[in-house]
Amino acid sequence: MPPRPTVLFLPGLLCDAALWAHQVEHLCDLATPVVADLTRDDTIAAMARRAAGQAPGRFVLVALSMGGYVAFEMLRTLPDRIAGVALVDTTAAPDTPEKAAERRAGIASLAAGQFAGVTTRLLPKLVHPAHVDGPVGAQVRAMARRVGGEAYVRQQRAILGRVDSRPLLPRIGVPALVVVGAQDVLTPPAEARLMHEGIKGSTLHVLPDCGHLSPLEKPAETTALLREWLTREIL
Repeated sequence: MPPRPTVLFLPGLLCDAALWAHQVEHLCDLATPVVADLTRDDTIAAMARRAAGQAPGRFVLVALSMGGYVAFEMLRTLPDRIAGVALVDTTAAPDTPEKAAERRAGIASLAAGQFAGVTTRLLPKLVHPAHVDGPVGAQVRAMARRVGGEAYVRQQRAILGRVDSRPLLPRIGVPALVVVGAQDVLTPPAEARLMHEGIKGSTLHVLPDCGHLSPLEKPAETTALLREWLTREIL
């Protein structure tokens, strides 16, 4: 019987291991889960190096949003160590000028005052309206508080400095799964379709009634997609 693969989970901006709690718990019979720490570095390249150091040998990447930017960096720099990649609610494209300006404004506002975490204005952009008031919204706010303002600034600087990963897509030769919430307004389904079309042989799933944080909003469905994909493509 072949050894269980290591699955390296890459969280998004202002997210920690709680983002992947359901997947870690319910996939540990198939794989050895490791959740990367993406809070300590201010470049995507440094995040990728640190994450790779947390997982021995070859591994499967499961990445959300900012974690997807790290996954693309690892696919560029460590292709021989990656057995497969699941890209969840992310994009291969760089920020638009407007989005980059928003990030810089967020950094500047933190320098001028106290870290506000996930605000009432931001939360509806992260999750489906049905999840704003309730346990999912509370989890998102709690993760942001744990990650904190200093890590937020590092992460935003890293995101601002990332490269365009769209040219990389045709060169990805490992099994790939693309997942997106149907109501994801930050990295919408159109971005997921572009990644799917660019990665030969990839599989695309759009989760209904779901925003940008599929692993929290649709935990059982996200886990089921990953289980089926791991069983079919990796094991």
